[in-house]
Amino acid sequence: MQREHIRDRALSLLEQRGFARVSLPMLADELALPLAQLSVYWPDREALHYDCLRYHAGQVDEWRNRVRQDDAMDAQQKLLARYQILAEHVEQQRYPGCLFIAACSFYPATAHPIHQLADQQKQASYRYTRALLVELEADDPTMVAQQMELVLEGCLSKLLVKHNAQDVAVARRLAEDILRLALCRKNGALS
Repeated sequence: MQREHIRDRALSLLEQRGFARVSLPMLADELALPLAQLSVYWPDREALHYDCLRYHAGQVDEWRNRVRQDDAMDAQQKLLARYQILAEHVEQQRYPGCLFIAACSFYPATAHPIHQLADQQKQASYRYTRALLVELEADDPTMVAQQMELVLEGCLSKLLVKHNAQDVAVARRLAEDILRLALCRKNGALS
């Protein structure tokens, strides 16, 4: 079995079961592989967690870049696209993005490399949101980006625990409302 396949399975398990439950012995049992085979790639659980999170960060970065460059979507659609992809993944029992929230809790020391990697992804998400709000000339893009990211993080946090697709729909609706209000303020409709 190739390392990439093992890492993909580990990533899926991390999304479904969390950092506390996924270890090298558990992964070895899940894949019916000898622990020694996994130890070649990852000497300990923390190395496995870091590699999975780094790989996942790359997947999310790639997705953001692809959406950002998609000329078929306008800025509003690009801001809300994350909820569509999240809903599609939740249907497959995958919870992308949730791991970055969980990593900050499981590795709370801000100097820890896993915590830093997760925080970098949160900051990248904020920059993505803010850049699109600036493009839309939204009123106070910094504040609106913070509001939209708070909704997203709340959704991801709740998905970690409940795994309920309805939470994605609720978060999307709230993000739409925040965006609509920001655009109304920009046009003076709320003055």
